[in-house]
Amino acid sequence: MKLIVTGSLGNISQPLTEMLVAQGHDVTVMSSDVKKKAAIEALGASAATGSIADVDFLTATFQGADAVYAMIPLSFTEPDLGEYLRRMAKNYVQALKATQVKRVVVMSGWVADLVKIENVENEFDDLEVSTTFMRPGSFYTNFYQSIDLIKGKGLMGKLLTLRYSGLWPLMTGKTGLLMGNCGGDDRIIFVSPKDIAGAVAEEIVLMPVQNTIRYVGSEELTCNEAAGIIGTAIGKPWLKWILLSDKAMLQGLKMAKVPEKLAETLVEMQAAMHSGEPLENFHRSNPKMGKVKLADFAKEFARVYHAK
Repeated sequence: MKLIVTGSLGNISQPLTEMLVAQGHDVTVMSSDVKKKAAIEALGASAATGSIADVDFLTATFQGADAVYAMIPLSFTEPDLGEYLRRMAKNYVQALKATQVKRVVVMSGWVADLVKIENVENEFDDLEVSTTFMRPGSFYTNFYQSIDLIKGKGLMGKLLTLRYSGLWPLMTGKTGLLMGNCGGDDRIIFVSPKDIAGAVAEEIVLMPVQNTIRYVGSEELTCNEAAGIIGTAIGKPWLKWILLSDKAMLQGLKMAKVPEKLAETLVEMQAAMHSGEPLENFHRSNPKMGKVKLADFAKEFARVYHAK
């Protein structure tokens, strides 16, 4: 099959590309960075350089494709993140309609149906294409963004990188704490990007008659259990994940000079996770859990942590 992978060589797209090439598919990887061309070709895929903000580029790239994996990279330069996400989703829809691609797998989030800004899925409603929405839990790789803070180089108030997973903890490395208005004994679905890639690889070659939703997870843990696993791996077994009120979380984000609208959105998303409803939806879908456990990732995390 001729398959299009968006997301350049990111945490999901690179292992996904490797899997699809190994299965014998003709894979084209889209990237906005021309410097990634050689690395993409080294994986056995073709490179298409351009932006998903360019509908003409999308349309040209999708021509003749059997299926597309569509994800939207987040932007902090946009004044309205929700409007940006919806605009990029509409670009995908326009290009898919123009090229008559029959299959698309869309990266979404496990709180997508609970938070307005997350629900770009609605933009695909009138698309007459076999569509699957991937709803992964919180990425293991989010923890990489906390390294400097765990080392004591940052204080509470620094925002970690925003992810579709819906988890944006704050950390104070000097006290060994994770903080957020989702934390403590809240139960979270954590997921390895490799397991997400494996799930996408399974879905992209299918052709369900009706649109489907697939939740993806690797391990269910409380926030404190996850903090303990990461902390133990780096020699800080006391690492805890403190549950803040929505008000305290919002104040912390504002202290970090996060734009007010974005700060409110982040609080809303963590509040949804704290409610437990995303976890109920996850279990209701009866998904097959992935293979990579947080303890496995923690070993990789520790190597990176100690190397910095």
